Amino acid sequence: MGTFSIWHWLVVLAIVVVIFGTKKLRNMGSDLGGAIKNFKDAMKTEEEAKTKDEEAKKIDSKVVEGQVTAKRTDKKSV
Repeated sequence: MGTFSIWHWLVVLAIVVVIFGTKKLRNMGSDLGGAIKNFKDAMKTEEEAKTKDEEAKKIDSKVVEGQVTAKRTDKKSV
């Protein structure tokens, strides 16, 4: 009696279908799926924004060292 067999779960499923009906269960399932999809998209968008912020900080904090050796005097368009 400690574990449930497949027959127990089939009886529970049949009772749930009788109580709620298949149409209402289908609507609840699609609503739940849509909510999960929106949550994943929101998390992905937040992670992308965080990554972009981190990349901007890395670019801003780079120090470029160098030495000017000659001054360019020609007026060519680059």
